[in-house]
Amino acid sequence: MGKFMYWLLKLFGWKIDERAPSGVKKAVIVVGPHTSNWDFVIGKIAFIHYGVKARFLIKKELFFPPMGWILKAMGGIPIDRKANNNFTDQAVSFFEENDSMFMVFTPEGTRSYNPNWKKGFYYIALNAKVPIYVAYMDYEKKIGGFHSLFEPTGKADEDIQKIKDILKNYKGKFPEKGIY
Repeated sequence: MGKFMYWLLKLFGWKIDERAPSGVKKAVIVVGPHTSNWDFVIGKIAFIHYGVKARFLIKKELFFPPMGWILKAMGGIPIDRKANNNFTDQAVSFFEENDSMFMVFTPEGTRSYNPNWKKGFYYIALNAKVPIYVAYMDYEKKIGGFHSLFEPTGKADEDIQKIKDILKNYKGKFPEKGIY
């Protein structure tokens, strides 16, 4: 399946950065810039190519049959964004309950420009004691993949700025929405 997905991306002119995750069984993955719904499609194909079973959190309202079955099969984890349910602890528990877990986040929390990233991904990584993989998509050069592995230090604002400094070098499908 991975080779077919790789071929499909190549058909559309995309390349996958060959720096695949290695030696790590659990990580938070931060992908940016996130400016289009196509990011999910291209990213999902790339994860299949890498052999990474990426999981993602998505609002529970979308988990109705048959859409819910499809989302779960693709790695979706339903969350109730309206309830005060300590989302960070719930996500950390997924890491504790699984031998291998890669949880994907788009920290902007929207496909529009947002200089104030949501910090949940950071605290999930910190509390689960897992690293953060920084992944990117560059529509200008039609390449995406894993950039680097980042260990959270506990200094959230400084660490997030370092991640932003990496991702600001890449252009989203709508570059004006992805300025960091």
